[in-house]
Amino acid sequence: MALINRILIVLLTAVFLYSSSPAQENKITKENIQHAEKINGLEFNDAERDSMLDNLDEQLGNYNKIWSLNLPNSIPPAITFNPVPIGFKFDQKQMPVKFSDYNNIKLPANRDDLAYYSIGELAHLIKSKQITSTELTKFFIERLKKFSPKLLNVITLTEDRALAEARKADEEIAGGKYRGLLHGIPFGVKDLLSTKTYKTTWGATPYKEQVIDEDATVIKKLNEAGAVLAAKFTMGALAWGDVWFGGMTRNPWDTTRGSSGSSAGSASAVSAGLIPFAIGTETWGSIVSPSTVCGVTGLRPTYGRVSRTGAMALSWTMDKIGTICRNTEDLAIVFNTIYGADGIDQTLYEAPFNYNPKADLKKLKIGYLKNDFERKYPFHNNDSLALKKLEELGAQLIPIELPDIPVGDISFILSAEAAAAFDELTRSNKDDLLIRQVKNAWPNVFRSARFIPAVEYINANRVRFMLIQEMQKLMEKVDLYISPSWVGSNLLLTNLTGHPSVVLPNGFSERGTPTSITFIGRLFDEGTIIAVAKTFQDATDYHKKHPVFDLE
Repeated sequence: MALINRILIVLLTAVFLYSSSPAQENKITKENIQHAEKINGLEFNDAERDSMLDNLDEQLGNYNKIWSLNLPNSIPPAITFNPVPIGFKFDQKQMPVKFSDYNNIKLPANRDDLAYYSIGELAHLIKSKQITSTELTKFFIERLKKFSPKLLNVITLTEDRALAEARKADEEIAGGKYRGLLHGIPFGVKDLLSTKTYKTTWGATPYKEQVIDEDATVIKKLNEAGAVLAAKFTMGALAWGDVWFGGMTRNPWDTTRGSSGSSAGSASAVSAGLIPFAIGTETWGSIVSPSTVCGVTGLRPTYGRVSRTGAMALSWTMDKIGTICRNTEDLAIVFNTIYGADGIDQTLYEAPFNYNPKADLKKLKIGYLKNDFERKYPFHNNDSLALKKLEELGAQLIPIELPDIPVGDISFILSAEAAAAFDELTRSNKDDLLIRQVKNAWPNVFRSARFIPAVEYINANRVRFMLIQEMQKLMEKVDLYISPSWVGSNLLLTNLTGHPSVVLPNGFSERGTPTSITFIGRLFDEGTIIAVAKTFQDATDYHKKHPVFDLE
């Protein structure tokens, strides 16, 4: 049995040291195995290597048959990730979801001011018939046309569809059928969500003409709520960074710099007032990072909250769909529409979303990552002031520390799953078409990940199981906690465990670009962190600052 286990460990490595030709003379040799041992930190004797040969050749034949199936990116593995700790109890009761009162909102004298109105404010203008959805949609489409060529944050403008949906919204509202706060509100999505008729490029050259002729579940849910799809936004190619096949998405606060990624276009467009809200995704920082540098507010929900049907798969056990907005309550408005089962995505959990805009910080146990906040890092001063503001608002901050588990050493879980998701791209050598070809980019990561043994991938997930249990012990001590957005292991750790987070602006750097702070919640408790973040945001005005960008 020990020998069989060793065979499994080196098998994948041996495969890629062997030519794919079926010719007899190219069969795996003992020398191939000996070289593969070094990559996996193993050492066999000559007799053991000789014993492996038939098994390795046979299993290579199995792989060839699997490859011939040409599995599309949309096919998930039959193994699913479970973020739920032992003994975890789901909230069973759905309370009425409450939002703030927007009844005093008036149409501004200068209509350009609408660019930075919140969803709630725009919703009241539509509901009270101060403006039509068609007028609002045309307003944002014109801004998208004017500014996106310089910000490079739009891949496809869905103008015809948007105007048709806006006209439908106006007809329904005029007829007394008002669907709610999103009815008639324009929005955009990261271009890894499929849409009928329009291209879904994944930001990558090999897929720039790809059409997946169906709407992703998230888009369907937003359309059912009456929202109007106006654009598909840029993303770092295959969800890494801000470089796509059309260039680098620009940060409206400093157009010489990128908007980070991979939800690059979504954050850039919301920041520049080109759209009221946008859908993004996060696997390891792809909502938190662009929201930070663009000065917008982002929600990364709990893993298993929002259907990924119709979304490009990068990591089946880490991908999460969230939203990027002007303020925290907008997050709640959108999330209240997009969360929940769709009957297709089998990774979803049934849990209520309980949100109330009023949070009593004195009654909550709020932790903070003491050691991380005490480090020297670029956002330190702004983060310290944010903690002080929370204390002024009544919070009694409890010092906590994350579990002492080496999360960086299991981050290759993402690499292994991404390599599987884009297996054909690597084997066909079409990965050469991707713009970024440096060592720290997908083509090299995909190739390197082919040498991750299945045994080590499984062991890494066993460590991940331990991490989930330890995080549950921590979260039993607090209702939520505060973390620096980029410092320490929190960003990776919580993406591995699936905990929800809200990121929001908390000041500006010496360069004049935004900084942020992050609120982490218990599993499936987005309502609490949104409400607490709203309390902080209502006491500050950083989210009301807008970039003044020179695009001439």
